[in-house]
Amino acid sequence: MRNMASLKHRISMPVVAGVLLVGVPYSISLAAQWLYGWPNKPGCRKYIEALKPRRIYCLTRAVLETLKYLQYGKLYFQWKLWYKNIENRKHYEKGITFGRRSNKLDLYYCPTAGRGAGEKPVPLVVFIYGGAWGSGDRSIYCLLARRMAEELGATVVCPDYCTYPKGNVLCMVQDITDCLVWARENDKKFNFDKDNIVLIGHSAGAHLSALAILFLIDGRDELFVEAGVQRDITKAIRGLIGLSGVYNILDHYEHEQMRAVEYVSTMHKAMNGVHNFPYYSPEHILNTFSGDKLERVPPISLLHGTNDIIVPAESSSKFSELLTSRSVKASLYLLPNIDHTEIVTDLMVPDRRFYHAVYSCIKREYNKLLGVC
Repeated sequence: MRNMASLKHRISMPVVAGVLLVGVPYSISLAAQWLYGWPNKPGCRKYIEALKPRRIYCLTRAVLETLKYLQYGKLYFQWKLWYKNIENRKHYEKGITFGRRSNKLDLYYCPTAGRGAGEKPVPLVVFIYGGAWGSGDRSIYCLLARRMAEELGATVVCPDYCTYPKGNVLCMVQDITDCLVWARENDKKFNFDKDNIVLIGHSAGAHLSALAILFLIDGRDELFVEAGVQRDITKAIRGLIGLSGVYNILDHYEHEQMRAVEYVSTMHKAMNGVHNFPYYSPEHILNTFSGDKLERVPPISLLHGTNDIIVPAESSSKFSELLTSRSVKASLYLLPNIDHTEIVTDLMVPDRRFYHAVYSCIKREYNKLLGVC
């Protein structure tokens, strides 16, 4: 009996090790690829690619990294309850329809500014959330928008935009442009200054904000907005504050390949294929500008956490270098110990670890953009 127990023990250890080192990673990786997309290879080659050990283990690591979002459970219930509480409606206007696709936006009032006729209008901040071009909802950012309105002394607008698969990146840029058109037409109703607009975007939202600004400067026909309106919007934008943004799509795709998430990622799908990466890259567009167009690019401030593994800090560093080389005013803040999520979630409530560190940078740059000492 003792020999039998010893034999079972010797057999069970390799079995357990096999399950942990092979069974679990392969199960996690194959489930992720089944849900979000197999490798873009013909025939059975996509399955051969999907089963490569490097892809299995790198993708499993990326999936397991998402478990850290469980730490935001408390924050999740905070914003859910705040957004549903009718008492909080005094702070904002909920579900305003705008644009060609009848998207919705929420508008948050500056708590220190008057709303009546004759009151001095305040600047407008348009916050564009991220979500890898495939997810996101304005309600998630209600606490952030409320705090931002107070911290910056501004009216804050947070619009929804069509994410993939409802639309591609061009549709998303059109929606952001529609929000800016709406702002130009509704300033008196909500008492904000339509000629003092600052865009703030996070992750994919920072990319889309930069892209919208550059498309407007370039006078793109595909925006389907009158040329005169595009010029007026461009003049009204005082600058962009990008939080952990993507500014070179090809570079980011290579980073996704390194993490083995390029096929499960929404990015290349939302851009209708790899061949469109230059078209949707702010760095590429900026390199095509000269003369008058370069002069019309507003100042751009970039914030990025050094612990970001989703979008490396090099994304902002390289874009900052390019902006400076093209004589565009740029500022860069590399924030120690902050990751991709914390740079935005920690703006939601004052007791978050990096709330004051990130807001101090945003406020400094915001005041510079508006010419406030």
